[in-house]
Amino acid sequence: MQRVQGQRGRSLIGDRVMIPVRCYTCGRIVSDVWDVYKERIKQEDPGQVLDDLGVKRYCCRRMLLTHAELIDEIAPYE
Repeated sequence: MQRVQGQRGRSLIGDRVMIPVRCYTCGRIVSDVWDVYKERIKQEDPGQVLDDLGVKRYCCRRMLLTHAELIDEIAPYE
């Protein structure tokens, strides 16, 4: 994951990430495990990956399990 400078000197993580930063229900930060989760589910069971990453609440698990990566469709041009 690369760091990029945003507007007004703010640092952004990644170049195009649309996963919500926090769980909509409980407010726990879920974006910090997204990259690891996305890589590991290619080879492992998603439920086991979430357990290993410490995502225990159903609401937070829902945020990761049901997220659809739409940024490439929404912003196809740079």
